[in-house]
Amino acid sequence: MALAPNSRRLSRRSVLRFGVAAVLAATAGVEPLEAQQKAAQNVVKYQQTPKGNQECDRCLQFLPPASCKLVAGKINPKGWCLLFAPKPK
Repeated sequence: MALAPNSRRLSRRSVLRFGVAAVLAATAGVEPLEAQQKAAQNVVKYQQTPKGNQECDRCLQFLPPASCKLVAGKINPKGWCLLFAPKPK
């Protein structure tokens, strides 16, 4: 099959350039998603008091002075929730 004299052939390079340009155009202005959303306190049954010796300040997820990696809002260091994971000794 012969090509007409005015027709253009696409090279691999031009296809790759077009593909990269399309990806860049599609992602322009898109903000990255937050790595992880925190759970609501009521969802994880957060309470202001400990459950036995399980308390937030002994949890791996606790961020002093009053925060948590996994639970939203202010956290009482002596509180507790279902996500309690003891810090390694």
